[in-house]
Amino acid sequence: MPKKSVPAPSPAPALRPLRGTVIVTRQAHFNAAHRLHNPTKSAQWNTDQFGLCNNPRWHGHNYVLEVSVRGQPDPATGYVIDLTDLNALIQTHILSHCDHRNLNEEVEFLRGVIPSTENLAIAFWHQLAPHLPSGKLHCVKLYETPRNFAEFYGPDAG
Repeated sequence: MPKKSVPAPSPAPALRPLRGTVIVTRQAHFNAAHRLHNPTKSAQWNTDQFGLCNNPRWHGHNYVLEVSVRGQPDPATGYVIDLTDLNALIQTHILSHCDHRNLNEEVEFLRGVIPSTENLAIAFWHQLAPHLPSGKLHCVKLYETPRNFAEFYGPDAG
């Protein structure tokens, strides 16, 4: 039985990169303890201001962190940023310092900062922004609880 000839594969179609700004987000989680306390204020002021969150024996949260990067997809990959790379940056610059830690006492980049959700979002931005290989940091969103979260869009945001 004669062999049928197999046609040569047709050349791959030319890529047609699409233009547009895209925001991609990577989510991570960590567990940490903290105490909301202003050492320049009285014990009564701290109790009145922060209530149970001023517990001198600390309290903890199961935080959810969302890091969003904005940019144009690379024509060769279609990525704004490789999310594996973004995950590694989050791990290196935030989670390795904060997960299962006391944020007031064990995290050097939080030294002297009241670790409110708002301040943590700002601090995390500054930990990540200089290290992005592509795109621009768009937002750091931190959930302290499913109903309480803060979003930071950078020091230049209106």
